[in-house]
Amino acid sequence: MKDIAIKEHHLYNKVFTRGERFVGRYISVHILPDFTAKKRMLAHPQKIYTNRIGLSVTKKLGGAVQRNRAKRVIRAAFRMLKDSENLKSGKLIVISARPTIVGKSSIDVFSELSYAMKKLGMTQSHTEV
Repeated sequence: MKDIAIKEHHLYNKVFTRGERFVGRYISVHILPDFTAKKRMLAHPQKIYTNRIGLSVTKKLGGAVQRNRAKRVIRAAFRMLKDSENLKSGKLIVISARPTIVGKSSIDVFSELSYAMKKLGMTQSHTEV
């Protein structure tokens, strides 16, 4: 299933100003609870909560080729994270690329993104009884 993208500028501003933040070497991650999550869950065909993802890459990073590569690397790292770990849902997540991401692989970004999600409390632990 395709990730639901954040398209509204005001949501980016809300997440940046009110959300929890983790700043690493390659990326910074901002997370805020999605107040429309219940409405989106009811409209979803499988009736599940989903996260909405936004990417932020500035021109400080370089030209269009470097910016697009950074976005591809971040998307690939997030896909690997979503497949490998059980993330909490119903959140707005904005991932910003930092200038040091140029030339890094998705594995490097994956390890930092995984660490960021653990620090922000986004991973669910499986406790079987």
